[in-house]
Amino acid sequence: LTGALSVTTHVRDAITVVHGPQGCTHHNFSLLHATSLDNDRIALPPLVSTGLSETDVVFGGEGALDRTLDLVIARSPGAVFVLSTCIVETIGDDVGMVCGSRSGVPVVMVPTAGFLGGSFQAGVNNALIALAGMARPAEGNGRVNIIGEKNLEYEVDENFAEVSRLLALLGLFVNIRFVHDLATDNIASLGAARLNVLRDPSLIPVGEYLKERFGTPYIPAYPVGITGPVAFLESVAGACGIDYRRAVDEEHALRQETLDDFADLAGAGISFAPLPPDPEGSRAAQDIAQALRLDITPSGCPVPVPVTPPIGITGVRRLLHRWRRALHA
Repeated sequence: LTGALSVTTHVRDAITVVHGPQGCTHHNFSLLHATSLDNDRIALPPLVSTGLSETDVVFGGEGALDRTLDLVIARSPGAVFVLSTCIVETIGDDVGMVCGSRSGVPVVMVPTAGFLGGSFQAGVNNALIALAGMARPAEGNGRVNIIGEKNLEYEVDENFAEVSRLLALLGLFVNIRFVHDLATDNIASLGAARLNVLRDPSLIPVGEYLKERFGTPYIPAYPVGITGPVAFLESVAGACGIDYRRAVDEEHALRQETLDDFADLAGAGISFAPLPPDPEGSRAAQDIAQALRLDITPSGCPVPVPVTPPIGITGVRRLLHRWRRALHA
């Protein structure tokens, strides 16, 4: 449920209905609101609960959903997304039937069973695929979609800016961020892009769905660490039939400039404690340390490693500033 909400609440003119007890909505509302504040977004998640009672649980909650949709649709949103909860899946409400009975405003059901199976990432993928169903094939515009940004990630906008910078080196520009701070009408252009860039490989099922639906190829992940950007440029250029040599030369120059800027750290002893749970983050940190000729040793100065790996050179620079502060403390 939370994974799907991290997607649907970023369609700014839509309303998400959580079909279940009020507590399910309240918990997620608090989480999403706090995360927005951490990312300097002063916005309340557009969430509405059907507020199932004990009577609804015993006799069925479809009527509660029907009444809630009446109230929500009267507000003329761009779309309504209906997310189910564990209790609704257990009692067997036909959420799809209730949603399908509506016309005018798009009412889209997103399957979000909890303890019956699935995970946070499954909710993200289900939501992206359900929202993609609102789009139709469109005339190509030569741009690139960004797919599945981690909206609860602290550096989501910084990471987007880095990917946009790399695409611009190849003369490419972003079509839509699917889904981050998006209007419902923008979803119509989803199929017009020449390429989709996925946030990470966990979104490959979404990439495959979009490829089958619109014929759009995809790159499976953002560029990670100090070696990722060049490989990313080559992959994007290959998918789009673009000469990447000039872009790669510029990126190599930026990488060397970054290493020169932090040359004062060379030779220092560092340790990664505690190690991040993501092996990719550990590998990226080791690559950065090796490029700067840092000595990784258990007795070295502990330096931070983010849970998610740094994206591109700008992510590496942010991490190195933190390492410098740790070493000079």
